Amino acid sequence: MIPDAIPNVLTVAGSDSGGGAGIQADLKTMLALGVHGMSVVTAVTAQNSLGVQGAWELPVEAVRAQYRSVVDDIGVHAVKTGMLASAELVEAVADLLAGTDAPAVVDPVGVSKHGDPLLAASALDSVRTKLLPVATVATPNLDEVAQLTGVRVESEEELRRAAAAVLAYGPRWVLIKGGHLPGDAVDLLTDGSEEHWLRAPRHDNRHTHGTGCTLASAIASELAKGRSVPEAVTAAKEYVTGAVAAGFALGGGIGPVDHGWRFRAGS
Repeated sequence: MIPDAIPNVLTVAGSDSGGGAGIQADLKTMLALGVHGMSVVTAVTAQNSLGVQGAWELPVEAVRAQYRSVVDDIGVHAVKTGMLASAELVEAVADLLAGTDAPAVVDPVGVSKHGDPLLAASALDSVRTKLLPVATVATPNLDEVAQLTGVRVESEEELRRAAAAVLAYGPRWVLIKGGHLPGDAVDLLTDGSEEHWLRAPRHDNRHTHGTGCTLASAIASELAKGRSVPEAVTAAKEYVTGAVAAGFALGGGIGPVDHGWRFRAGS
């Protein structure tokens, strides 16, 4: 049951020093969508518009302590996970989620926008067997689908096969993000029985850093408000489409999506 007060949403993810993705993007998204954002930092990255120059994973006990500190006192209405880096962190976070009575949105982050690895190869099996089974919604892009399942998607028709391969690991719902395919940005949301195809025009804008983090956080924010999974994903897709359209240049490389686009659109 969602209280009259502002819903609380927790992100468990890595820090992006450039502010476009990771925990920084998550908290901006949560603010924009009217929920109270809280954070568990799993890793610190040295990151800018050109890529990731370094990454330092936090100890499991530090991640667990942050999570318990927030959940045991404040409580949560939804949790979103992002960069978890290692098998030890993946398994610890999966255990924490299993003991939390709130929907969990799992963004199985494998590589950055620039192709930098953000998940150890040894952690893939832990994502499959520990993390995905506790997910309310998993939100892999096509590269992450291939990394996790071996299924490579070349066309819209193959999104169903990708969804089935991810659902086999146990999430209640999966959102296969087809943004890497040509044409409109088409995503498939399914629980294995019902399907929702979400389409949006493709915007000619290279500044899309943080898209995946933003979408997963938006879904978690909408779930925390009490929306159903299809309602939450539809609302999140609308928000992210506007953020991508308003993405802006920052530094010498790929700039971020604009998390505050609705504020600026109304000014």
